[in-house]
Amino acid sequence: MSWIVFHKLLAILIAVAIGWFVGRMRWLGGADAGGSGGDPARVLSNVAFYIFVPALLFRTTARVEFASLPWLTLTAFFAPVLGLLVALYALQRWRGAAAAGAAVPSVQAITATFGNTLQVGVPLAAGVFGEAGLAIHITVVSLHALSILTVLTALVELDLARERSQGQPTGLGSLLANTVRNTVIHPVVLPVVAGLCWNALGLGLPAVLDEVLQMLGTAVVPLCLTLIGMSLAYLGWPQRWTSVLGLVAAKLLVLPSLVLGLGLLLGLRGMPLAVVVMMAALPTGSNALIFAQRYRCQEGETTAAVVVSTLGFVLTAPLWLALLQHMPA
Repeated sequence: MSWIVFHKLLAILIAVAIGWFVGRMRWLGGADAGGSGGDPARVLSNVAFYIFVPALLFRTTARVEFASLPWLTLTAFFAPVLGLLVALYALQRWRGAAAAGAAVPSVQAITATFGNTLQVGVPLAAGVFGEAGLAIHITVVSLHALSILTVLTALVELDLARERSQGQPTGLGSLLANTVRNTVIHPVVLPVVAGLCWNALGLGLPAVLDEVLQMLGTAVVPLCLTLIGMSLAYLGWPQRWTSVLGLVAAKLLVLPSLVLGLGLLLGLRGMPLAVVVMMAALPTGSNALIFAQRYRCQEGETTAAVVVSTLGFVLTAPLWLALLQHMPA
């Protein structure tokens, strides 16, 4: 692993530590254990979820050139990612995890599948694979958040609608209608749909609008990193580590193994295969915490998983890079 990537990981941990210190000192106020709007970490999370993340998603989808996408490479990455996501979600529902909260299966699924593709992924791709590898990485990133967040939003909103309808004479049509409405009118899905429509019309983004969206989108990274530290300060480490370590292992080991296996089956070789495998091997991204805070579920576990997977990536990344060097060209 190059020094560029190591320095980026160190910078991420320092940003998290700054957020933890601010939270520990209660400079933004105390955390409300009841989860009301007085919790500064939750307020900042809502700012990110309702303003900065939608701006990033709309700008990304409005600018994607779908005709030139490398669909084989995308299939090798997204089929395992979405497959593992759905499998983990179904497993947690089967195990009764939803009894602790309707959003638990979805939050655990995003923690094990949503990678840190920007703060860690971009310098990794640039430092290890050069401009050609970075171009492949950015192409996958353009669909990363919108695919994972859209699928999980639909799943969690269906679970919440089902939970709200318990004990009430709600028909299937009404349940589905409520789910569709809550899924589409959502700070993640709505900007994606709007961006896709804008893209389909071929309008192009005016320079001023593009500048505003880019400015808002760049706030996602520093805000999310400091939020991780603040959440650690307010919530503390989880009491039980079994679930956290299982999710970290799924993210750092299982997911890249699945991507590598499918990539080889599809005939993917060389740099495209290496880029998507390393992208799958990235630590859990901070958007997983924003998703958890949005639904007020598993926030402590998700925060711990982000930090632990980032530390673990220092050990697993060299192993994956060494393995990829022995793959057929």
